[in-house]
Amino acid sequence: MTSREAIGASAVEDGGTISRQQWRWSVLAGMASYLDAGSIVALGAGLALFQSYLGLSDGAVGALAAIGPNAIGCAIGAFIGGRLGDKLGRKRIYKYDLLVYAAGILCIALAVNAPMLFIGTFVVGVAVGADVPTSLALVGEFSPSKARGKLLGFTQVAWNVGPVIVLLLSLALTPLDLLGTRIVFLHLFVVALVTWALRRGLSESARWTSASSTREVKYQLKALFRGAHLKALLFTAIVYVFWNIAAGTGGIFTPYVIKTLNAGSQAASVALSCAGFVIGILVTTLVFMKFADRSHSTRKWMWGIGAVMQIVAYGIYVVLPFNIPVIIANIVLFGVGCSLAGEAFYKVWSQELFPTMLRGTAQGFTFGVARTMLGVWSFFLPTLASGGFTLAGGLLTLFLVISGAVGFFFMPNTSGKSLEQIEAERATA
Repeated sequence: MTSREAIGASAVEDGGTISRQQWRWSVLAGMASYLDAGSIVALGAGLALFQSYLGLSDGAVGALAAIGPNAIGCAIGAFIGGRLGDKLGRKRIYKYDLLVYAAGILCIALAVNAPMLFIGTFVVGVAVGADVPTSLALVGEFSPSKARGKLLGFTQVAWNVGPVIVLLLSLALTPLDLLGTRIVFLHLFVVALVTWALRRGLSESARWTSASSTREVKYQLKALFRGAHLKALLFTAIVYVFWNIAAGTGGIFTPYVIKTLNAGSQAASVALSCAGFVIGILVTTLVFMKFADRSHSTRKWMWGIGAVMQIVAYGIYVVLPFNIPVIIANIVLFGVGCSLAGEAFYKVWSQELFPTMLRGTAQGFTFGVARTMLGVWSFFLPTLASGGFTLAGGLLTLFLVISGAVGFFFMPNTSGKSLEQIEAERATA
């Protein structure tokens, strides 16, 4: 089987059948999401321990979160990697960036001072930022048109599996304190090297190969900020930026906030975070992957229900005390809601709404903006939440209202259509 036959070059079949090769490549590409989320949550689970060991202030903790895989470091990588993925090809990016990731993770695992911790965190952020938009573009470009949501949803399952493994390891290794955290990071180091070795057999995206040799290569960066491309950019950016602030807060700060506000122990905080990601795995697998490609109306119902659940999840922090029962309610509601109206749909729309030679650039841009905004938020959150979570909960609720409303009322009708059909329709709209 040639790479063109395996990936589906100029026109992916309209059916929803997924080959074993496509599943395998989805797993390898989806490992970018595993390593991204895994590094975010590993840092979050060990944040309080590193703070105590190195004597970091609340401001330093915020700065560390702001420059890493959850925020600005990732943003820089996404801006650069997404654009280079369009100009040079998907393969050139994912062929090397995991080696950079592994080096950064090792630096964190062995950190004995603040500079090592900060440098490692920043390097990891840049590496995952470069990997995610190019890997997702690859998945979108080889997916059957009626199974694109399923395969991109699978990368979201990988995004949830990473934190579950990390948090279970953290929970099991809790008696070892900081040594346990170091072992968790070493696990990510090993996974990154194994994934890098397996990815060496991946082929270049046939869609990108075809587009780069034809008229599409003429697409310039400024084309992204005009007409239908600008509308798509604003849509995906608004949906993802405001949603990601809430999701990122839960991902990296839940254990930290629970412990520092004395709502529960370190073990309890890690276990609660883990539960949210398990819920995400189940709902994404059983609901999103099954129904995301069914129809436009199905997508709207999924998004609407999920958006309301997430708004309620953080809204309860405004009216109820920050304690374990309320935290459990937040985790359950947000875990289900974000699986229906969150990053999985953002990934799908980011592949569907842009032409091949701007696909990585567009997602790198919106992904980068989202992580930058999260970085700004992360810098202030430890101080903002030091006296309670009411104000932070209210702001997060507002952000989710914005994301949910824009996603629902401006959702594009792209379900089940080939990328070429979507592009043709948007060109004449």
